[in-house]
Amino acid sequence: MGVNKKTALVLGATGLIGKALVKTLSENGYYQKVHLLVRRPIEIESDICEVHIVDFDELHKYHELFQVTDVFCCLGTTIKAAKTKEAFRKVDYEYPIEAAKLAKENGTEKYLIVSSMGADTKSLFFYSRVKGEVEETLSNLDIPSLHIFRPSLLLGKREEFRLGEKLAEKASGVLNKIMIGPMRPYRGIQARKVAAAMAVVAQSNKKGKHIYLSHEIDSMVGFSV
Repeated sequence: MGVNKKTALVLGATGLIGKALVKTLSENGYYQKVHLLVRRPIEIESDICEVHIVDFDELHKYHELFQVTDVFCCLGTTIKAAKTKEAFRKVDYEYPIEAAKLAKENGTEKYLIVSSMGADTKSLFFYSRVKGEVEETLSNLDIPSLHIFRPSLLLGKREEFRLGEKLAEKASGVLNKIMIGPMRPYRGIQARKVAAAMAVVAQSNKKGKHIYLSHEIDSMVGFSV
């Protein structure tokens, strides 16, 4: 398939990484069309992006939208926003897995997903445990080209205010300078860097499963924090 014929689908286009990713994909000229699956109407200034308002609880009804070259999953929430563990798990586990199954059924070349540093099925922390379960289930789906991104603390302007993350972001400027060696994976990272790294990987021909830690993501792109 020629470069100008490639298409993509983005889930989580309204989030911190998702917004940056949509901007990157709209500008890099790699895709002819980018489909955005969202819950509510959004304004996108791009000739190649097409917005689809969907019910994520019924993703199977939009099977044909997954007939694309690459699928990017930037879905994610917090326990505070989701209100319950069940609601959190639906967004961070059920939706990404259902999307991956639909992608595989449609012969999608790559599935790229944002996970989290510390993702582990045996973690004592619910958040990290769910992220680990997502990664494990995705691995068992035998997707031809699976790319998992594990960023550390995400930096950037969010729609909702998160006090803990805001304080950590203010401190990250100083901490990032002293977090060297084995501490590098714990540095805060700009969401736009994660988005840029996802776009870079999407243009590669890597097969199989690949996991990118935060400092590896940071080194993929050439601009500074």
